[in-house]
Amino acid sequence: MRPGPRRSVSQVDIVDAAFEILEQKGFAAVSVRGVAAALGLTPTAIYTYFPSKNALMRAMVEELLAGVDVAAASDASSGWRDRVHALALAVRARLAEHAGAMVLVTSGPLDGPHALALGEALIRLFVEAGLPVDDAARVAVAVRAHVLGVSALEAAERAGRVAEAGSDEGTGRATSRPLWTDASRFPLTQATAHLALAAGADDEFTWGINRLLDGLIGTVPARSA
Repeated sequence: MRPGPRRSVSQVDIVDAAFEILEQKGFAAVSVRGVAAALGLTPTAIYTYFPSKNALMRAMVEELLAGVDVAAASDASSGWRDRVHALALAVRARLAEHAGAMVLVTSGPLDGPHALALGEALIRLFVEAGLPVDDAARVAVAVRAHVLGVSALEAAERAGRVAEAGSDEGTGRATSRPLWTDASRFPLTQATAHLALAAGADDEFTWGINRLLDGLIGTVPARSA
């Protein structure tokens, strides 16, 4: 019997299959062999496009960041701070779309074209705000670190809720319970619990961005004319 026609595959197909594995089985399950099996191909066929798992991971990061509208940072109809907010919120929203995205973006350097475009846009905004380019780059890194850090906390909160719901399914018990409830030992934490800081509210997120910018930009001399 003659073998059937060889299945055609694209880089997009491979990356999409990798994301499906990431969603269903977690980061550790993403591998060249796993993606090949999901697509009904041999690992050699995948290596034609991505010579290593690291190359596949970097392509996935790029696909993730491709959904961020970096061009909006050039819209002069709004102030530079509003555009920083928009970029930060867009990155945060994109990371929230995929389970395991935080592990993915910290699996290697963010040096692909989309990642570099995001960094470039932030630096340009802070230069527009009056900072020397070196200081603008420092502030851009600080803002990216803040976005990734908050996104990681929010991802942990979501994962906890999902795990709690799974363990309590069908029992009728509450699905969101703090591990520690001794308010006398943690009075300040208890008093601010209503803020739900790890739950992902946009206003709390932008509050943090604003205070970060106030502190950083207020301490850096503006660029001379």
